[in-house]
Amino acid sequence: MAIITLTTDLGSKDFYQAALKGSILSLLPSVNIVDITHDIPAFNIPQAAFVLKNSFHYFPRGTVHLIGIDSVFNENTRYLALKYKDHFFVGSDNGIFSLLFEEPPAAMVELNIMQDLKFLHFPLSDILSKAAVHLASGGSLEEIGIPADGLEEKMMLHPVIEKDILRGSVIYIDSFQNVITNITKDLFTSLQDNRNFRLFFKRNESISQLSWHYNEVPEGEKLCMFGISNHLEIAINKGNASGLLGLHIGDIVRIEFQS
Repeated sequence: MAIITLTTDLGSKDFYQAALKGSILSLLPSVNIVDITHDIPAFNIPQAAFVLKNSFHYFPRGTVHLIGIDSVFNENTRYLALKYKDHFFVGSDNGIFSLLFEEPPAAMVELNIMQDLKFLHFPLSDILSKAAVHLASGGSLEEIGIPADGLEEKMMLHPVIEKDILRGSVIYIDSFQNVITNITKDLFTSLQDNRNFRLFFKRNESISQLSWHYNEVPEGEKLCMFGISNHLEIAINKGNASGLLGLHIGDIVRIEFQS
């Protein structure tokens, strides 16, 4: 069965999400539409990239991922369809692909599908939906666009290494209020080199031990662990880490390794 996933900032209050799904189903009634999320903060490209990057690989090969972040009409924006790791991605070239992909895509085209003027302000339900349906139906990239190269670059804030200190920042807070940082497991492990460490964050709070799972500490206790995203996260077992610890997106965290 053809699968199209949706990652957007459309929310669930208005009719926009329904209009998008209706447009897709009108073109391909048998398609399986999967909502990754519609709750990305408006125009927040880095958060959308983080969510999609950590979820797309769980889907079968050949899945089409339709991205609706900052996708309102702009005459200077390219609309792209790409193949990456045997998945297809369709969206605006607004920097999200540079954050989403770790290597160049296997193929990429700039869409040349005719714009329906009555949907000029909402290309997501027109050009991008048509492209996604075409790919989900087994069509090729070459049939809907012209070969393209080069992607709009958007830089993600990277951790800073200072001798025995690693400084990172909060990049995402999930629905359980767990605080996720930009420190990856690979980076942490390479710097730790089996040394003890202490993680410092707001209010001079600290943690000096990694947990394997949330229930490894008593309820209400704070912990740090590498979650399913392989990024270091700060949590409270059955508690609100972001609110109780005063941590928000952009806040700095610091890890000190013992020499």
